[in-house]
Amino acid sequence: MVTVLETWRLRDEFAGQALELMQDMDELVGPPAHVDPGWCEHGRFFQRQSTPGEIWMMYAWRSRSEHEEFIRNEELLLADFYAKYCVGPREITYFTELPVDVDAADGSS
Repeated sequence: MVTVLETWRLRDEFAGQALELMQDMDELVGPPAHVDPGWCEHGRFFQRQSTPGEIWMMYAWRSRSEHEEFIRNEELLLADFYAKYCVGPREITYFTELPVDVDAADGSS
């Protein structure tokens, strides 16, 4: 499993509408994602306090290769959204979670 971080950069004039716009985006691309076998969980959205137009969306996908294949079609669905509300396309970063045992680190195990 891979953790996906999408960074969305809204145009300054739309930063105050981030919740509404991210909901609109999710309604646009969410239904096809939720039926894809690579889908593992709903996304979580975070608005950067120092830069309100920057939104991070994090979620898990079964594999990077499956996700890269899936998002090719998503990009077609998002073209108008990008053009109207964003400074450019989303940036996608992939992470592998490290299995650090945080309970053992504090000595309470």
